[in-house]
Amino acid sequence: MPGVTVTDSPFLRACRREPVPHTPVWFMRQAGRSLPEYRRLREGIPMLESCMRPDLVTEITLQPVRRHGVDAAIYFSDIVVPLKAIGVDLDIRPGVGPVVARPIRSRADLAQLRPLEPDDVKYVTEAVGSVVSELGDTPLIGFAGAPFTLASYLVEGGPSRNHEHTKALMYGDPELWAELLDRLAGITAAFLAVQIEAGASAVQLFDSWVGALAPADYRASVMPASAKVFAATAHYGVPRIHFGVGTGELLGLLGEAGAEVVGADWRVPLDEAARRASADGTERAVQGNLDPAVLFAPPEAVAAQADRVLEAAAGLPGHIFNLGHGVLPDTDPDALTRLVAHVHERTAR
Repeated sequence: MPGVTVTDSPFLRACRREPVPHTPVWFMRQAGRSLPEYRRLREGIPMLESCMRPDLVTEITLQPVRRHGVDAAIYFSDIVVPLKAIGVDLDIRPGVGPVVARPIRSRADLAQLRPLEPDDVKYVTEAVGSVVSELGDTPLIGFAGAPFTLASYLVEGGPSRNHEHTKALMYGDPELWAELLDRLAGITAAFLAVQIEAGASAVQLFDSWVGALAPADYRASVMPASAKVFAATAHYGVPRIHFGVGTGELLGLLGEAGAEVVGADWRVPLDEAARRASADGTERAVQGNLDPAVLFAPPEAVAAQADRVLEAAAGLPGHIFNLGHGVLPDTDPDALTRLVAHVHERTAR
């Protein structure tokens, strides 16, 4: 779009619930595993190392923009990067995920979590600047893991299906839990601030595991920390997206925590998701929400399911087309490219 600035891009206009020339599209995990060029570039390089090398981060972040023609780039990183940066002993094991050497189970264990300083992540500042200089009028989305999801990894010691240690701490020692989440909120807000100050045009807070909670527990034990992150970044004036998996019952609270955009997974129709996200009376844009597994169906079926999402979004000011979770590793990249073109064509105004 000649003459369009980043601020006036379809993605940022949709975040602000302004008229758009077409529904903007980007995909969670678009920068990564499904792309053969990504796998070639990452070969033999551990995940955390790749997140700390500005040259790799720049190239990986740009790959899906070149290939798919998406309307926004998402900064290539991992939610545990700020924890690693402050000295937490953790690693990302292939096929497993983040593994923490000394899980947090007592007050003494909190000593692992000091505040994050910009100098801890100089490579992020460098990489964001490099990416932004290459993107031109395409916005860059920064991101961070939300306090609950980070706490879950730290308390469990790694990925968990049932979050039993996490919930035991939350219910059994609410004061320690509150202090843990408060520290993580400060770290997360600082990590987002570094990305915004380096040039990110929007940010997304990922609360991947928060769907494990009932609404009352979220409001009492988690929402204050997430709200602290949003309050600490409000003065930057950039759109902020709040997303979690399995959060149909939490969409109103995710919005209430302070985001301008609420992401929905595929379990709730988008029009209903929009209603829930704005239940407190503040109108919010919505992002989503095609089931990532749909992309394994034939092209005509993918198009039909995309149209269902677009029909549910019809009349909503502020819709960003996305998947209801991240791109699955075995997804055919061509399916994503076709989907972007289809959404652009169907929604051209």
